[in-house]
Amino acid sequence: MRAALAVALLIGTCLPVAALPATALAQAPAQATADAKFQRDRQAILSQAGQFRVRFDMRETVPFVDGYEPLDEKLSGGNEIVRVVYDDGTRISLQHILVMDHEGQTFVIKHWRQDWVYEPEAVLTYAGPDQWVLTPVPEDQRKGAWSQTVWQTDDSPRYGGVGVWTYDHGMTEWASAPTLRPLARRDAVRDPVYDRYVGTNRHALTPFGWVHIQDNLKMSGAQGDDSEGQVIVHEDVVNTYRQWDGYDAAPGDAYWADTQAYWAGVRSLWDEVIARDGGIRVEEEPNAGAVTGPALMGLADQIHAGETTTEAALAEARTMIMDATSGS
Repeated sequence: MRAALAVALLIGTCLPVAALPATALAQAPAQATADAKFQRDRQAILSQAGQFRVRFDMRETVPFVDGYEPLDEKLSGGNEIVRVVYDDGTRISLQHILVMDHEGQTFVIKHWRQDWVYEPEAVLTYAGPDQWVLTPVPEDQRKGAWSQTVWQTDDSPRYGGVGVWTYDHGMTEWASAPTLRPLARRDAVRDPVYDRYVGTNRHALTPFGWVHIQDNLKMSGAQGDDSEGQVIVHEDVVNTYRQWDGYDAAPGDAYWADTQAYWAGVRSLWDEVIARDGGIRVEEEPNAGAVTGPALMGLADQIHAGETTTEAALAEARTMIMDATSGS
């Protein structure tokens, strides 16, 4: 777009090309290349939206502590829709919603959310038990980069990282640097010897959809201990999203239509806390992530069932979130 504007200005002023500084001539194709890369990145992110059959594959592989036996692999799957919450050009948000059939009944569960920001100045990162902080992104790491922030089912934070989309060797892939993360429910409910992960996060497009790959080190030693903590075991996570229309996505879309205004309000409440405190401090609970999870999810279910209004639910949500973060 900028290159086109430069050409239009040239035509309007009738300046000869030779009159332009050499730096201006060099910048035009470079900017065109950057703009094309930006648009390609955007399409890669938006390609993760759709209707999918998902397979979750989590495997502890190599122990690093004597006597620790890796847990059996945890395999699961289901039907999941991914919808665009907003697309502001440099900001894209994708909401995951599970649509599960069991014994003739359909169950809809709001799942995780992923937010992408182009050339971010800061990213919300996990800082240890119950705490997330806004971490500045150095200027030399912003150019051409995207942050990805992952949020829990109640839109409380989970983890964030920064990386660059690459297109080498026929692959379209984004990868983060190693980041600290809270335990996922699959581990937190098992009273593990580790209390956090340090992991890299990769998203790659495939011929049939996309894949989310995590390379996790499961560690003991809470943040703030004198030592750096101990790596207990390595884990591979491969979550495969295969495009599939063999199920009825309508119940998931109906849930989202009924509740998206509520969840927009909840996101704004979490943003208010982040702006107030430079991050979030909220208690984590094994079965739900943040302690706010069951109540905030329950209010959305009541809206969907016609048992309360969005306005009334948001009034309750404000009280819950502000109370839960009052120790920030």
